[in-house]
Parts: sequence; C-alpha cells; structure tokens
Amino acid sequence: MTRSNPLDVVILGLSLRSSWGNGHATTYRALLRAMLRAGHRVRFLERDVPWYADNDDMPGDLAGSTALYGSIEELCDVHADEVAAADLVIVGSYVPEGIAVGDWVQGVARGVTAFYDIDTPVTLARLERDDCEYLHASLIPGYDLYLSFTGGPLLETLRQRYGAHALPFYCAVDPERYHPDPDAEQAFDLGYMGTYSADRQPGLERLLMAPARAFGEGRFVVAGPQYPAEIDWPDNVERREHVAPAAHAHFYNAQRFTLNLTRADMVAAGWSPSVRLFEAAACGTPIISDAWPGLDRILAPGSEILIAREPGDVLDCLRDLPDARRRAIGAAARRRVLAEHTADHRVETLEQYVERSATQRTAIPAWRAS
Repeated sequence: MTRSNPLDVVILGLSLRSSWGNGHATTYRALLRAMLRAGHRVRFLERDVPWYADNDDMPGDLAGSTALYGSIEELCDVHADEVAAADLVIVGSYVPEGIAVGDWVQGVARGVTAFYDIDTPVTLARLERDDCEYLHASLIPGYDLYLSFTGGPLLETLRQRYGAHALPFYCAVDPERYHPDPDAEQAFDLGYMGTYSADRQPGLERLLMAPARAFGEGRFVVAGPQYPAEIDWPDNVERREHVAPAAHAHFYNAQRFTLNLTRADMVAAGWSPSVRLFEAAACGTPIISDAWPGLDRILAPGSEILIAREPGDVLDCLRDLPDARRRAIGAAARRRVLAEHTADHRVETLEQYVERSATQRTAIPAWRAS
C-alpha cells in the first residue's frame, strides 16, 4: 500500500547488482521492492567492485534505482546533494571503505542516518579486536539508528558499550518470489545454499556430508561459491557453484528438506536468522537447522522447524519422519514467516523507527551542520 508521506531514501550497501558470494543482495532487493511498493523513493549507491561487476545478476526492475561509484571522491562529488536531501540515509555493513563513507554521511546528511548491520556478531567481534574496516566505534553514536540483523541481548551490548541506538531489524523475504511450487520435482532429500565459510564448514560436515555418507541412497546438494578444491564431497552430493536469486525458489522446492547453518559468531550471539531461513520457509520447504539462542522466537522447534545437533538427528528426519508431518512443518513455517517476516513488515517497522527518530531530533547537532 502506498504511504501518504513517502520518504526519500538513500542506501549505501555492499551490493545490489550481484548475489555472488554474499547474502546482502537478496536482502536489499527484497527491501527495495517493498519500499517502492510503499511509495518511497529509493536510491541504492554501490561501490563498483570487479568481483560484482564480473558476476552481475541485477534484476531489471531495480536497475533504475541503482548508481555505481568508483571511489570515495566520486561518491562525494556526485551524490552529496541527494544524500544531504534524503529523509533517510542507510549505510550497510561491509561497504568498502565504510568508515570513510559513514563519516561523510554523518557530516552531510540532514535527515535520519542509520547503520544497517547484516553481520552484527561479526561486526562486534571485529570492533573488539579493532580491525573492523567498515565501522569504527567512534561513528556508532553518530548514527540516529543502528539497525541490527541480530536481536536479543546483543542489542543491549551495542547500547551500553558503544552508545548505539540499536534496534532489531531482521532480514526478510519477498513472498512474491519465494513460494511453494506443487509441481516441482523433489530431486533432493536435503540441500544447502551458502558461500563457503571456514567456521560454518564443520556444521556442513556434521549435518550434511556425514548423513550423505551414511545414507548412500539419499540425494544431496550444496550450492555456493568459494569452496576449496580439496574438499572430499561424497558421491551423492551434487555441487553447484551458484544459484541465481531468480532460481532460489526452484532450488528450495526441489528439496524434501533444506539445511540452515549459522556462522560461529552468530551462533554464540543467537537471535540471528539468516535471509535463507526466511526464503526457504516462504517456499514451504521444511528446514533442518543448527541450534542457537533465540531461534525458538523466530520459528517453533518441532512444529515449524527441526533442530539437529548430530548426523543422527538429520538421518532421523530424512528416513523416518512421516511425510504428512514433514509437509505440515513446512506449511506452518510458511504461515509464520508470511505473518511476521516479509519485506513489507520490515518497511513498516523502518517507517516507525524513522518517524520516532525524526520526532526526537529537535535540532541538527553542530557537528552535523558544520
């Protein structure tokens, strides 16, 4: 539904044009589409990085909302006026030279400024080591909003230790693009999609590769780039280097179950649902997930999601779970996600955050006006 008071929004994010090797693109794409549906005017500014240029899968409907810049100097020269005039300016995690970008935004923007952290536990770990290249602790209080992909206790850490106005802002899904396909052939018993990560790999070994070796007649698939060549994949595990976002729903619908794995920092922090979790659930594909605090507040274990700690837990699901219960779990997860975790829900939340923040800002601070 179009809002009566649309916002002018500028987002400086890691990537919108390429989903290769990052989960940010699909998150931003869903958010932008929902903002545009709501009547907001949105501009996404992206650093022109060779990797993303070489792996461009930008959907045509968003191309007009995007602009590339080649350097900080070009960003400042070309886009200062629109950043200054925007009602909301968002700087995302992992933006190249993000510290310089954030410092510039805080000095130029006259509207509400926000840092959108799609990697909060990783960011905090790096801040504590003083090696976070996209955010410096001194910038955090200068953002009007700290939109955190992670909820729960970590928000209080951000508030107390760093002076952040930290608020939960989970990833979300676009239900127009992620939905069940009753005609899809379920070619795989279990699949996983994710870029290689050293701290996620033990979970993949334990919860997919070990079950694949034990269940020789089972069919498995792992999709994602950057996996080392020396990995010894079981014969019944199909490897796909990349699945384009337009094919994500088909990928999930081709699985009897899909696996959700979480990076170590995010397991420790809890409350960190990935965009893949919501996408699979929106497709009605039953999810087997590793365990972490706060997961039960997103999806109910046993009725909306299945939890696995050991290979045997996965094998029990694949071999013994009645199909009627399997399908009921997938359907229940879909209902929950459509009721709470769509991109339209996130835009409504963001509108509320911005309205409150704008109301609280009674004057432009001197450091921002200078």
